Amino acid sequence: MTGAAMVLRPPHITEHQQWAALFAAYREFYGLDPDGTVIERVWAWIHDPTHEVNALVAVCGDGDIVGLAHHRRFARPSGGTTGVYLDDLMVHPDHRGTGIGRGMVEGLSAIAHREGASVVRWVTAADNATARSLYGALAEPTTWVTYDISLR
Repeated sequence: MTGAAMVLRPPHITEHQQWAALFAAYREFYGLDPDGTVIERVWAWIHDPTHEVNALVAVCGDGDIVGLAHHRRFARPSGGTTGVYLDDLMVHPDHRGTGIGRGMVEGLSAIAHREGASVVRWVTAADNATARSLYGALAEPTTWVTYDISLR
């Protein structure tokens, strides 16, 4: 990463506005409705210690949030282990290409390793070439195909 060192940590309750703006940009990137209710719900989940969703933010020099990673633990019954699922990863457009995305994935992987997880797993859109280039440098693609049953 260029410039000041990145700090990776959970978001502080006082950082709601910065986190929300970045999460809204993530949702827009993936063509999701700009639904403030969803953004507020996820923020509440992140700050509810009984909820499975967690978040890390990347903070650089001036204290601004420049990246976010939503993640959660999941059971892997076939191996009797747990993994960490990376649900959302977003780097502010002004900070892309500086190593923040890589640092966030590596930081989450280090946390997962310390906590005894057996894998860090995520999906991305097939046409997201920029992200896939980074992810291919960090992990092996799987042979698994994902299916969804939409209930709404």
